[in-house]
Amino acid sequence: MSAARKNTGFLNFVNDFYRTSKAHEIILSYEGVINNLIIKSFTSQAEEFLSRNQETEFLQKKIYHVMVESLQNIIKHASISENEDCEKSGNCHGILFISRDQKEYQITTGNIIQKSRVSYLGERINHTNSLSKKDLDKLYMSQLKNGKLSDEGGAGLGFIDIRRKTGSELIFQFLPVSETHEFFLLTTTIPRKV
Repeated sequence: MSAARKNTGFLNFVNDFYRTSKAHEIILSYEGVINNLIIKSFTSQAEEFLSRNQETEFLQKKIYHVMVESLQNIIKHASISENEDCEKSGNCHGILFISRDQKEYQITTGNIIQKSRVSYLGERINHTNSLSKKDLDKLYMSQLKNGKLSDEGGAGLGFIDIRRKTGSELIFQFLPVSETHEFFLLTTTIPRKV
């Protein structure tokens, strides 16, 4: 394949991505290494965008909080290979999209996880989605008081906290990547008006 044809294919991809981004009002998109420095950069960009668009401080804090929790989940759950721990190596890799429409913002993250983690994560998210606000608050307080640190280093509060802050169910999907890994997509919806 000639260089010109390769470039044409890539330019078509970029054009399609641009049109899709505009149609879905994607305000931030990223694919690459996720670490604390990147998280800090994203929060600054999001804060600047939200402030410039005169979103309420309450909504800004919610979006900020959900974005940080979602990205930290990538660091906790991502897998590089069966033998390499993403968090310890600092090579966590994932995607982030923030989009909006008239009614809501959506924060979508994605990362590769070991297939052995799919059932565990799916059950935790489904359980969290099934709880009422009152039950979520009880579970959150119980985890704060009695929660044991998981293998990932947290007390299992991330999904619970996101759900409590937004009042929206977490949307998730696992897509096969290989015999040992799947791609974990998580979308959180944050209403613009409370």
